[in-house]
Amino acid sequence: MSEMKVYLKGLTCANCAGKIEAALSKMAETEEVSINLMRQEMTLELKKGASPEKMQETIRKTVHTFEPDVEVAFHKENPSAAAACEDSCCHEHDHDDACGCGHDHEHGGEEAFGKQFFLRFGLGLALFLSAVFLREGSAGAPLFLAAYLIFGYDVLLRAGKNIVRGQVFDENFLMSLSTIGALAIGEMAEAVFVMLFYQVGEAFQDYAVARSRKSITALLDIRPDFARLVAEGETKEVPPETVQIGDCILVKAGERIPLDGIIEEGHAMLDTAALTGESLPRNAEAGDRVLSGCINMDGTLRIRVEKPFGESTVMKILEMVENAAGRKSKTERFITRFARIYTPVVVLLAVLVAVLPPVLGVGASSLWFGRALVFLVVSCPCALVLSVPLSYFAGIGAASKRGILVKGGGDMDTLCHLEKVVFDKTGTLTKGKFSVTEAEGDVLRLAAIGEAMSNHPIAKAIVESYEGELPAAEQYQELGGYGISYELEGETVLLGNSRLMERENIPYAKANGIGTVIYVAKGGKFLGHILVADTLKGNIAESLGALRKQGVKEMVMLTGDRKETAEAVAKELRLDGVYSELLPENKVEWMEKLKGNGAGKTAFVGDGINDAPVLAGADLGVAMGGIGSDAAIEAADVVLMDDDIGKLAVGIKIAKNTRKIVNQNIAFALGFKILVLILSVPGIATMWMAVFADVGVCVLAILNAMRKKG
Repeated sequence: MSEMKVYLKGLTCANCAGKIEAALSKMAETEEVSINLMRQEMTLELKKGASPEKMQETIRKTVHTFEPDVEVAFHKENPSAAAACEDSCCHEHDHDDACGCGHDHEHGGEEAFGKQFFLRFGLGLALFLSAVFLREGSAGAPLFLAAYLIFGYDVLLRAGKNIVRGQVFDENFLMSLSTIGALAIGEMAEAVFVMLFYQVGEAFQDYAVARSRKSITALLDIRPDFARLVAEGETKEVPPETVQIGDCILVKAGERIPLDGIIEEGHAMLDTAALTGESLPRNAEAGDRVLSGCINMDGTLRIRVEKPFGESTVMKILEMVENAAGRKSKTERFITRFARIYTPVVVLLAVLVAVLPPVLGVGASSLWFGRALVFLVVSCPCALVLSVPLSYFAGIGAASKRGILVKGGGDMDTLCHLEKVVFDKTGTLTKGKFSVTEAEGDVLRLAAIGEAMSNHPIAKAIVESYEGELPAAEQYQELGGYGISYELEGETVLLGNSRLMERENIPYAKANGIGTVIYVAKGGKFLGHILVADTLKGNIAESLGALRKQGVKEMVMLTGDRKETAEAVAKELRLDGVYSELLPENKVEWMEKLKGNGAGKTAFVGDGINDAPVLAGADLGVAMGGIGSDAAIEAADVVLMDDDIGKLAVGIKIAKNTRKIVNQNIAFALGFKILVLILSVPGIATMWMAVFADVGVCVLAILNAMRKKG
C-alpha cells in the first residue's frame, strides 16, 4: 500500500468532511481515508497497484463536488504549494473562502465579525425592522423581501450551485427550502428572522471554531525558524533541517533551541514550558542533554547536535499533536456515520408530515407544510459533527499544555476507563541514575580514588558523591568478576564484592541493604562498605496516590531487576503486585495476562527501548518523553514530556472531563432537536425554535467543547 497526503485549505465543515471521506472510501483504489479537520489535511491509504498520480484528479473532483471553494494541494505534486497550504492550515485561518455547506466563511475566523459583516447585518436589520412597522402597508412585503435577500443571498446561491452538482441534502438547501416555504405561506417575518439568526449563528460558530483552533495551534508554535551553525570559526544562520549530526550550533539568550544535543560550552536557565508544561525554568550546563523547543533564558550555549531535525523532540511533538485529530475515537466515528443517516431520515419525515395529514383529511395543506418546514431547519447535524471532534481536540490541546501528549481521541477515551496501571521500574518509578545511599566507615575517599579510573555508572556515582581532591591511583588493576585494586601510601586498596573479600581472606561484615555493595579494604584490613542504588523519584508516592484518586484500582511493577530490589521498591510504594527478573518477552506475556484479568483498561508505563513491545501491546502505552527512547515514544499512545508519572493522573482527569463534555453535547444536541421535532407536529414549535435547535444548539455545543478540561 502507498500513502497520499492531501492539503485541503479552507475546509472547515465537519459534515462535508465526512461526506468526502465516505465518497473516497467507497472507491476501489482506496483502503482507508481519514480527514484531519483541525489541520485541514486528508490521508489516503491506497490499495496495492493504485496509482497516486491517477487518483489526484479523482480526489480533486470529489472534494470540489462537496466543497467547490476548497483549495486542494498534493504533497508530492507541489511541495511548495503543499507546504504553504499546510502552514496556513496549521497556523492562520484568516483567508477568504466560501464553504459549500452553508458556513459563511466570507470573512473567516476572527474576522467573521468584521466591517463587511456589520454593514450587511445593519442594513438587513434596518430593512427588517422597517418592514415590521410597515407590515400592514404596501411597503411591508418589498422590505421583508429585500431584508431576506440581504441575509440569505449567499445561502440561496450556494444551494443552487450544489443542486446542479447533485448535492441536495445540505444545509443551504434545507435553509433555502424552509425559508422560501415560509415566504410562500405568508410568514415573511419568520423567513427573514430565520436567515438573520442563521447568519449571526454561523458567523459566531466560525469565530468560536477559529478561536479554539488558534488556541490549540498556539501550543505548536515551538518550531524553530533557524539554527546558528558554527563552522570553521564562523557562525551563520541556516535552516534547522540542513544541520547534521555532530555539527555545533550556537544558541543565544532569548532564542529557542532548534535541535536536540549536548551542551559543550556555557550554562543557562531553560524555559521548558512548551515541552513539559512546567513553569519553573531548569538549569543547564556543559555535559547536559538539552531538547529542541526549550527557550534559552540567559547565557550563550554551544551545543553538539545529536539528532537530525526530522527526529528532534520538537518535530515529534508537532507530529503527535497535529496528527492527534486524525486518530478518531469510537464516538467520533459513530457521530460521522450517524450524521449521514440522520439528515435524510429527518427530510423524509418532513415530507411525510407535509403530505400524509392532508391526504388523510387532517387539516389544511398550508398548515402541515409550515410544520414540515420546521423539520427541515432542525435536520442539520452540525452541532454534533462539529462539537464532538472539537471537544476531543480541545482536550488533547489542554493535555499538551500540561506536557501530556495524547496521540488521538481514542486514547482519550481509553484514559477515561483506566483501572490498572503496570510500571517498569528503572527510569519510571526510579530516577534511572545510581547514587550512593550508604557509606559505612571512612571509605568514600578510598573508593572514589579507585573508581575514578572507571566509566561504569556505579563508579561514576561514587566519584560524584565525593567532594574533594582525588590523587591518581597507582598500579591500578581490574580484577574481573571481583572488583579492582590499587596502591595508596604503600598499601594495597581493594574495592569489590564479597567474593573479593573471601578470596583475599579478609574478615568482613556483610551488608544487608538494597542495591550494589562495594566492600573496601586497605592493607588487608576491612574498613567498611558503600551501598549504591537507583533511588526512587522524589514525588513518586504522591503520584501513585493521585492515580488511585482518579480511579486506578490496581498498580503492578514488571522489571528485569533482581527479586530483592524489586520487592523492596514494591513494598515501599505499596504496589499491588511485582514480577521481577523478567526479559522483554516475559514482560509482554505478563502484560497479556494482566490485560485479560478485569473489565477495565490496562496501561503500561515505561521508558526504555526494551519496553517498546509491551507499550504497543497494552490497552494504553505511556512513555517517558524526557528520558524515554525513541522506540518507546513511537510505540506509546501517551507521552509524559517531563517524566512525571503524576502527569498521568492529570491526563486521566482531563480525559474524563473531555468525555463528560462530549456526552453533554450529544445529549443536549440530540435531546433539543428531538424535542423540537416532536413539538412541531402539533404546531407548538415555531420556526424560531427550529433555528435555535440548529444554529443556537451548535454554538452552545461548541462553546461547551471549548471549556477548560483540567
